[in-house]
Amino acid sequence: MDIKATDVKALREKTGAGMMDCKNALVKANGDSAKAEKILKELGLAAAQKRAGRATKEGRVFSRIQDGKGVLLELTCETDFVAKNKEFLALGESLTELAIDKGPGVKPEDFSSQVQDTVGKIKENITLRRLQVMEVTANELILDYIHGEGKIGVMVKFNLSDPSLRENPRVREVAFDLTLHTAAFAPLFLTRDQVAESYIKEQEEIFTKQAEKLGKPEKVLKGIVQGKMNKHLAEICFVDQPFVRDQNLKVSKVLDELNKEIGGQVRIDAYLYYKVGEELE
Repeated sequence: MDIKATDVKALREKTGAGMMDCKNALVKANGDSAKAEKILKELGLAAAQKRAGRATKEGRVFSRIQDGKGVLLELTCETDFVAKNKEFLALGESLTELAIDKGPGVKPEDFSSQVQDTVGKIKENITLRRLQVMEVTANELILDYIHGEGKIGVMVKFNLSDPSLRENPRVREVAFDLTLHTAAFAPLFLTRDQVAESYIKEQEEIFTKQAEKLGKPEKVLKGIVQGKMNKHLAEICFVDQPFVRDQNLKVSKVLDELNKEIGGQVRIDAYLYYKVGEELE
């Protein structure tokens, strides 16, 4: 069948596989990019999913923590030049403030008029691609971090056993490190319990296809697949990831040690990770 060069290019950007490998996979999958991606993974030519494809748009992530709430939003544009424009930056900051006022449940379309006003000034298309507001109680702590020039932004909510822990220097130090960790390791899920059965089944099928090439007995193959699956889940689940400050410790172990040190309980309740232009589910 006729495969478009644009489809090959898109698959290559998403998987990192070679151009001919991508084209052959698309032919085998009758042009279905999702099936072609799975074929490449089964052949070991593309990594199992960690974070969806690379960024393809310009823009910036903005954040604000204020009045017992935190907001993270992604504002995209056509060129890097506009992403640094003072009108664009002012729009992002004002939208975070407006989102805080509106609270949870706010949607990008709620700010279409503000976005269009700036489009009229800059003469370039701008899109409020996504945003989310988190509420914080007395027993919770929210921290944010914007990396570089706003290409990555994160927000992490911690649950505390006592409100006094919000001002504990050691708690804030570890919480900030875990916020940096989120930006660096881009977890897909908080815990293994949150991983959909369909996702686990697909990855197991991919790892089984890869393992079958080794020519090992079926009993051995099951162990290989389970080992690959455990390694993969440790890469994509926040609490199982190696800690950014010490690769020998899991995030869960870091929290366990902190809790022993302070005589209280700190756990990660939720997090947001935005990368400008990343594919959305």
